[in-house]
Amino acid sequence: MSTHNVNPPQNYQDQVVLVTGGTKGIGFAIATGFLAAGAKVVVCGRKEPEALPQVTVNNKVNQAHFIQADVKDNDSINTLFLAIKEQYGKLDVLVNNAGGSPFALADKASPRFHESIIKLNLIAPLTVAQHANQLMQEDGGSIIFIGSISALRASPGTAAYGAAKAGILSLVKTLAVEWAPKVRVTALSPGLVKTENSHLHYGDEAGIDKVCKTIPAGRMAEPEDVANACLFLASPQASYSSGCNLLLNGGGELPAFLNASESK
Repeated sequence: MSTHNVNPPQNYQDQVVLVTGGTKGIGFAIATGFLAAGAKVVVCGRKEPEALPQVTVNNKVNQAHFIQADVKDNDSINTLFLAIKEQYGKLDVLVNNAGGSPFALADKASPRFHESIIKLNLIAPLTVAQHANQLMQEDGGSIIFIGSISALRASPGTAAYGAAKAGILSLVKTLAVEWAPKVRVTALSPGLVKTENSHLHYGDEAGIDKVCKTIPAGRMAEPEDVANACLFLASPQASYSSGCNLLLNGGGELPAFLNASESK
């Protein structure tokens, strides 16, 4: 488990927050962060989770509300937002977090695979955001798209994913113009994040340690680092940040030439 805590200075009391893919990994941490800040949090996923994000504040348990939904299915998304409107009457914050991709070299993956990855990581977040915007236009709100460092550099093994995330950055700039001034739209692009699935990409602890040494900060981001950044972006303190992309990468990646060159 992470030793980095979510410690929100912001107050989201009585605000309604939706975190797509909020039942595991980064999404779980984001949902937990907003719960700790007093928000009413809705999380969605395709399957009923084993555990839901929850926090205890002043001896009171604040737990996320799970609604089963597949963000790639339009009917499912319609049902999700009808449920939110019926139960809460509003939506203050959307964190468009659901996404991802398995490793697949571009020349080996099928067109159907590429289409599925782009739908999950670009078309689905746009559809979810459209629904959120409809709820937010009366009273205002904040939409955060979780991007990726893959949008800003080569993404070998996840080409379609990187392309979709690059599309997200363009989308954010346009939606920030179209939906202003009521709705703020931002992107948050993490670098490498240590999650329960890190071993699938980096191997054992020794492999993860080697990867950490390529990052100036000396470690990968923890999911809680992403959560804290979301709490800031959705807050009044970031009220002039619409259309931006917050790059959360611990200083980036050490240039390859530093290891390749010979010290004289």
